[in-house]
Amino acid sequence: MALAPRLAYFAGVARHEHVTRAAHELGVPQSTLSRAMVRLEEDLGVALFARKGRTVSLTAAGRTFLGSAERALAEVGRAAESVRADADPAAGRVAFGFLHTMGSETVPGLIRAFRVDHPRIRFTLVQNYGEAMIERLRAGELDLCLTSPVPDAPDLAARRLDEQRLRLVVPDDHRLAGRKRVRLAEAADETFVTLEPGYGLRRITDDLCAEAGFAPRIAFEGEEAETLRGLVAAGLGVALLPPPAVARPGVVELTVTAPRAVREIGVAWLDGHPDAPPVAAFKSFLLSRRGKLIPE
Repeated sequence: MALAPRLAYFAGVARHEHVTRAAHELGVPQSTLSRAMVRLEEDLGVALFARKGRTVSLTAAGRTFLGSAERALAEVGRAAESVRADADPAAGRVAFGFLHTMGSETVPGLIRAFRVDHPRIRFTLVQNYGEAMIERLRAGELDLCLTSPVPDAPDLAARRLDEQRLRLVVPDDHRLAGRKRVRLAEAADETFVTLEPGYGLRRITDDLCAEAGFAPRIAFEGEEAETLRGLVAAGLGVALLPPPAVARPGVVELTVTAPRAVREIGVAWLDGHPDAPPVAAFKSFLLSRRGKLIPE
């Protein structure tokens, strides 16, 4: 028999100091309870009880062990209650990861809309770059993540939800600043500021530049899109970025006509992993937002 049930049996016998009464309370045959106590003592190599007929009393070792057993059982009980609470369809918890660039408007808007019908569901939110979120998904630390590019891996399930246009961001005194549209090849001789390798937007930037016929000259690699926008305003280079939540002075945002400059955004989860009811509800909500995830 596993240790956890024997701890519960032991605590019951110790409480009653009587095998028959403990067996009745625990709903197990008296013989099963007696054998479990003998096996526990044999495994520990110490006598936990002094016996007199059906009546028992704790030895000194038994009293010491009872304190630890009760603490362990209480911790298991708290863990079970926490798991049940997280899985509560009405008030459970969802661990949700998302890209930094989706944190200012997109994700708050999604959660606000979801909570209209699910006001008591709680969220643990993790803001990170794509590869780090996928690692946390695989480690079981996240239930769902909103990422770009949409991952393609045998252990993951992913659905494309929307796409977001990328713009060429240039300083407001730049030679291209008077334009509204630009081909990316026209920026081939420019210095770029980009996100670090490992970020989805960096991979997309490299791929789009390659498609336009050049490899970008990188002046700075950062971790956050709005920092890059500030560096563009300071004249350190140009950048391919999604639209800002709030227009930033000092830069001009140009539509890229060729190649088609977009990033796909999707939701990913561990394939074959059973969803707790609150996770299933939020996943269904996200999938219902296909094509209207990104605010215009």
